[in-house]
Amino acid sequence: MPRPSLRCAVRSALTALVPLALIGALTGPAHAAAHRTATAWPDPAPVVTHVDTTDPVVTIDDGWNHDPAARKLLLDRQVPASLFLLPGAYSYDPEYFHTLLDHGRSRVENHTVDHPDLTTLDAAGQKAEICGAGDQDLAEFGDSPLLMRPPYGRTTAPPGPPPVPAARRRW
Repeated sequence: MPRPSLRCAVRSALTALVPLALIGALTGPAHAAAHRTATAWPDPAPVVTHVDTTDPVVTIDDGWNHDPAARKLLLDRQVPASLFLLPGAYSYDPEYFHTLLDHGRSRVENHTVDHPDLTTLDAAGQKAEICGAGDQDLAEFGDSPLLMRPPYGRTTAPPGPPPVPAARRRW
C-alpha cells in the first residue's frame, strides 16, 4: 500500500478536528470551568468550512439520489467520498451505500435526522438531531462519523430576527 502523502495526512488531521469545531460552534459561549458538569457541552472550537485541495474528492449531501452510474464512477476511479446522509435517505436502499463503503474510499459522516435549520433549535433539539443521526449511522454502517455537516451549511443564526419556519420540503 503506498505511503500517504502530506496532503492526505493534513486532510486526516482536519477530519479529526471538524466535528469538534462544528459541535463547539453550535453550543454558543463556553461556561466557566468551575461551573461545568459531566454533561456540559465542550468549549467552542474553530469551524472549518473549506480545505484547499487539488485531490479529487466528492461530498454527497443528504443521499436521496442513488444513481448506479455515480456509484460505479466512484468505485472505478476510487474517488474518496464523504457521505453526509440523512437516515431516511439511506433507509430505503442501504445497500447502495454499503457497496460504496465496502469497495470504495467512502466514509459515512454525520448530518441530522430530519434536516432542520439547527440555528432555530435549542441545545436539546440540536443534540437530538445530531446525535440521533450519528446513532442511526453507527447502527446501520458500524462506524461512528468523524465529521458533521449542518443542514444548509449553517452553524450560526444569520443576523436579524429569527426566520419564520417554512413548510417542510420533500425533495
